Amino acid sequence: MNEKTLSRDEFIGLRVKILECTDPTWIGQSGLIIDETKNTFLIEIKNRKKIIAKKTAKFEFIINSEKISITGEKIVFRPEDRIKKIR
Repeated sequence: MNEKTLSRDEFIGLRVKILECTDPTWIGQSGLIIDETKNTFLIEIKNRKKIIAKKTAKFEFIINSEKISITGEKIVFRPEDRIKKIR
């Protein structure tokens, strides 16, 4: 899997780590994505639900022991539209 393939995939249920963010308190945080909108992820971090804007961060996903990084600006679409728009 690569960045382009992951960008078209479902993010809910994936583990994510924030690599870069305009808010330094987010950097290094990791958790489980439990919901997604066009502009945000709802992530469960240490049994707390937190919302992060996609545009403000770079995310790292681990899938099949492979690390894939995606800049949030590249995935700012409604989940159902992302499949059609990212080619």
